[in-house]
Amino acid sequence: MTFAARTYVALVHHPVYNREGRVVTTAVTNLDIHDIARASRTYGLAGYFIVTPVLLQRKLVSDIVAHWMANEGIPDQPRRQAMELVRVVPSLAAAVERITGDHGAAPLLAATAARPAAHTVQWERWRQDCEDDSRPVMMLFGTGWGLADQVFEQAQIRLSPVWGPTSYNHLSVRSAVAIALDRLFGR
Repeated sequence: MTFAARTYVALVHHPVYNREGRVVTTAVTNLDIHDIARASRTYGLAGYFIVTPVLLQRKLVSDIVAHWMANEGIPDQPRRQAMELVRVVPSLAAAVERITGDHGAAPLLAATAARPAAHTVQWERWRQDCEDDSRPVMMLFGTGWGLADQVFEQAQIRLSPVWGPTSYNHLSVRSAVAIALDRLFGR
């Protein structure tokens, strides 16, 4: 199985930081559901998890996905193909449990952040390491002002930030996901 075919993206809405540095739960946005699902399908990923403990937010995601999946008037609709990858779960532990059940092995967790940190792994090196490994992989992306420290403590890998040529570094999460996937799986 290829690296992409055993890779998942997780968009984590809790626990993440707000601008004051407090751990919060952020709201799901419609654009993130669609755009990250489309990027995940484009690069051949195994799935896309949206992680939120808020029941009404999980229902919203499920309703949006169901709308696109039930739209039978458009055969082989590309958005439907992307939405097939979406899974909504109440916690990161639930996502790990689901992947473990599907693959018979726990996923390698790779956390991302916009802020620099010690001991990060460069994208190219990580891609090479994962191509030689058969375990499933879950890349963790945070909303709000980034993943809380407790998420990084669970991850085995911390990937280097996505940086442009300027000091400004506040990409939308869907842009960061697309750049990360292209770095790992682009031609």
